[in-house]
Amino acid sequence: MAAAGGGSVPVRESLRPAGPSMRRINLEAFRIARRGTSREINRQIALNLVRAKQPISRADLARIMGLRRGAVSLLVNELLSAGLVFEGDKGESKRGRKPMHLYIETRRRFALAVDINASHTSILVTDVLGEPLLDVSRFPTGRQAPALIKELIRQVARLRRENPQLGECVGLGVVVSGMVDPDSGRIKYFPTLGWRDVDLAEPLKAATKLPVVIENSVKACVLAQVWSLGADEPGDGPIAFVHVSDGVGVGIAIDGKLLRGVHSIAGELGHMSLNRHGPRCSCGQNGCWEAYASTRATVSRYLGTDPSWPASAQPAALTVNEIIARARSGEGRALDTLRETGFYVGRGLAAVVKAVDPRRIYMEGEITAAWDLIEPTVRETLREQALIPEAGETEILTVPLGEHPRLRGAAALVSSPAFAAPIVA
Repeated sequence: MAAAGGGSVPVRESLRPAGPSMRRINLEAFRIARRGTSREINRQIALNLVRAKQPISRADLARIMGLRRGAVSLLVNELLSAGLVFEGDKGESKRGRKPMHLYIETRRRFALAVDINASHTSILVTDVLGEPLLDVSRFPTGRQAPALIKELIRQVARLRRENPQLGECVGLGVVVSGMVDPDSGRIKYFPTLGWRDVDLAEPLKAATKLPVVIENSVKACVLAQVWSLGADEPGDGPIAFVHVSDGVGVGIAIDGKLLRGVHSIAGELGHMSLNRHGPRCSCGQNGCWEAYASTRATVSRYLGTDPSWPASAQPAALTVNEIIARARSGEGRALDTLRETGFYVGRGLAAVVKAVDPRRIYMEGEITAAWDLIEPTVRETLREQALIPEAGETEILTVPLGEHPRLRGAAALVSSPAFAAPIVA
């Protein structure tokens, strides 16, 4: 832009084009940057670098952060005082002196992760990074909420009593196959158990004297992937976690933040209708994605029995794993059944892609044991329904059941807040 004197006028900051990470400041709920804000942010960056790269020296931390050694030492000393990290030896230097390295403090602290589904309730003891410390324990899930809560309290007390060497329990994370109010810890609706408006958090808090966090299981699964330290750690942008088992659920995170929605039911795409004249779903509607793609639907198709709820929920003569085994042995009916399930999985994934355009989709559930058999059908369906070619090639990764993704998600509910980014503005 030319000025009257022949020079140029700089573009005002307010007139610059909006970038992809632009965010509007919420004037009803904001946080002012104060004198210590930059240090708080840098302290969280340092903590997360220790978590991702441990063991790491103060010198390496300063180099990665681009700060002076003295500034990093101040941050590290605050983390040490808070009990979030500790310093220990690692290796030998050329002069024979062992350099000190930083580690996340996981010694004598643990979390309890609980997964409540329609058939059984599982409990896993982990360290504060989500690594298992004991084997998974299970007990049957009763259909009456008060009895289930009473048994869960008893099992938690037993684990703490029998394992004093674990030290301090920092919290209890619970995931359920239903819709949850994360603020109150109440279960709004648990379709397969028929629970509505069940207070789960308060009785557990009162009995255990622990911080308790309740969350939908698939939302917790995507949270666990966001905080993953594995080689397939997701980057920025949307990711989706799709659980296909007795039900179908979707968890979505965008730029590392869980998508909840106004009523905390975002991602309930398992109850998206594919055919309003289709089989009755556990939610009471007809033709939901879940009614076509779930393990119950797969078994019903193979047996030729009623796929509608509640008939499909009755104990069947065989399981999905047995159908998979028959398909691998060459049985045509079994293979056709699985491929039809793959078609419906693909239809649902196409809707997920259209809704949030994820950089990656994680798939979990019994059907993933047949992924090599159904992936071509899933991918073909996704490509056919994609709006642009790139969308049909969205990356899909399967998560083995043996990794206990739901329990890892429950553990992340307890551990991840300590590593979360500070909110400013």
